Amino acid sequence: METIRQRMIALLTEGEYTDRELSQLLGIREKEVLHHLEHIRQSAMARKMKLKVIPARCLHCGYSFESRRRLSKPGRCPRCKGEHVEDPRYHIA
Repeated sequence: METIRQRMIALLTEGEYTDRELSQLLGIREKEVLHHLEHIRQSAMARKMKLKVIPARCLHCGYSFESRRRLSKPGRCPRCKGEHVEDPRYHIA
């Protein structure tokens, strides 16, 4: 029986997913996904792998949140103050 983190690592090595997509695939809450991703980020480094984050992007002005360190989705765009922000995507490389 695989743990949630093992299943999440298997999914993330195969493709890119948002926290919402991972939540639905694994049957857990989005907040739990973010908690597990923090641990996966650290354990991936020990395995000489890296959790890659495709940054969130404002759908109104196109601003990319590349310098953001938190894994969660930003609430609003600092440039245009718009709230239509695309979710960040995660994968392991």
